[in-house]
Amino acid sequence: MQRRKLGNSGLEVSALGYGAMGISFGYGPAMEKSAAIALIRGAVERGVALFDTAEAYGAFNEEVVGEALAPVRELVVIALAWVLAQKPWIVPIPGTTKLHRLEENVRAADVQLDADDFRKIANALANVTVVGDRYPAHLEARAGK
Repeated sequence: MQRRKLGNSGLEVSALGYGAMGISFGYGPAMEKSAAIALIRGAVERGVALFDTAEAYGAFNEEVVGEALAPVRELVVIALAWVLAQKPWIVPIPGTTKLHRLEENVRAADVQLDADDFRKIANALANVTVVGDRYPAHLEARAGK
């Protein structure tokens, strides 16, 4: 797993983080505790060292993340916010409850795009009309607070 430095602090994390919201909130029923711990530890085994959780997802979420990371605390960073992958010092934090999706996310961190790739993506995006809300209304109401 590639590593990135965040800001000017010198803090180094994995090039891809893990968003833990779906463990207990947002994607349906909460995961079973042992499955959630196994998923988080699977992320660590694959090189993920940045984990996003928040009190807003409920106490179960943070307790499970804490328990899962306790044995490897020195290897990971717990983030309290999500970031976008727009600059080399910004780290994306996708969330999933499926190990195979986590593996896809980890492999994506190794993809290298060149100037032609960026041009093609920009051209394709220019033809896309974004519609709909980012979040369901009950989650949108929590944003920005």
